[in-house]
Amino acid sequence: MALVFTADQDQFRDSIQRFLSDQMPTSRVRQLMATDHGLDNQLWRQTSTELALTGIHIPEHLGGAGFGPVELGIALEEMGRALFCGPYLSSAVLSAYALLICADADQQERWLGDVASGERRCSLAVTESAGLWQNDDIQTKATGGGTASSLLNGRKRFVIDGQSADLILVAARADDGIALYMIDGDTNGLTVTALQTMDPTRKMADIELNDAVATKLTHAPDHLLDTLLNVACIALANEMIGGCQRLLDSAVNYTQLRYQFGRSIASFQAIKHRLADLLLDVELSRSAAYQAAQTLADCSDLRTLDEDQRRHLTEHASLAKAAVCETYLQTALETIQLHGGIGFTWENDTHLWFKRAKSSEVLFGTPAEHRERMMTAIESGNRSQENAA
Repeated sequence: MALVFTADQDQFRDSIQRFLSDQMPTSRVRQLMATDHGLDNQLWRQTSTELALTGIHIPEHLGGAGFGPVELGIALEEMGRALFCGPYLSSAVLSAYALLICADADQQERWLGDVASGERRCSLAVTESAGLWQNDDIQTKATGGGTASSLLNGRKRFVIDGQSADLILVAARADDGIALYMIDGDTNGLTVTALQTMDPTRKMADIELNDAVATKLTHAPDHLLDTLLNVACIALANEMIGGCQRLLDSAVNYTQLRYQFGRSIASFQAIKHRLADLLLDVELSRSAAYQAAQTLADCSDLRTLDEDQRRHLTEHASLAKAAVCETYLQTALETIQLHGGIGFTWENDTHLWFKRAKSSEVLFGTPAEHRERMMTAIESGNRSQENAA
């Protein structure tokens, strides 16, 4: 494939970039990260209504704009560049995809339209004590009277934007396996506790469930958590690429402005080498992120993926996650170094992206875990080819 955007996609990117440049400068990021919810309601409404970004990848008949993962990746990249504060990843991406995969037509009409329009914010609660997106780690129990009135008991950890969610999708274990359950954010038996994390620009919470009434989503396809993890990794990889580019631009601009011995330090050969290495790393990681988004776009129906499609998607998603998060952290560290003494201060903005890079490194799994996951998918594919031959 050719990783080249169309003119319309470039214009789409420019419009988002201009909007976020005006509405989400670093001064506003600092204000929002100091609040409990990290959310500007007026900005969220503008993002949802004026730009219609919350429903960009959702089909038109379900209330969205009808585009796909590539356009979603563009939006996420620009949000990562600006350190957008708001529940976009948790609600418009993770929860929306979960509803597209697991909800039936009635449930999608009930919830997905509101998520697509931004009228209701939704969070996806999967991880527990071990922090893994695996069936064996899910100990939250679903019991009771069928799909319409199940009762949930358990604890979920590191729920992104859990404290600002109107709805929460919970992965829980029932007699017939792992499924997703929808609960209202103000239901009885639900306790949400905000967490103090390293990265205050991405809010997280723990939730306790004590006989919380929930509605079971109708579909629970095989490899549900695996598919959702692939979507999460691809989305995060594209978001991180935006942060990588912002840091690289910052490093280049500062070294051009900083003078030493009567000349710009960007003219020193050692600085040129470091910037060239960063550019190479960022561009290689960008290709991995874009390829993963295109691979997701090529999957017409995530409910009915065959074994080869699942392996292919897993391979590209984990490769993108492992490559981009390492590049993001390395770019942040180099940018701090290239800024010299000021790079270590609170007043300089570089630390905001460093904290986002560090938190993103472990979010949805570490690079080592995803390299192992990628290699497992490749080996599985090779064995299938050998058996077929």
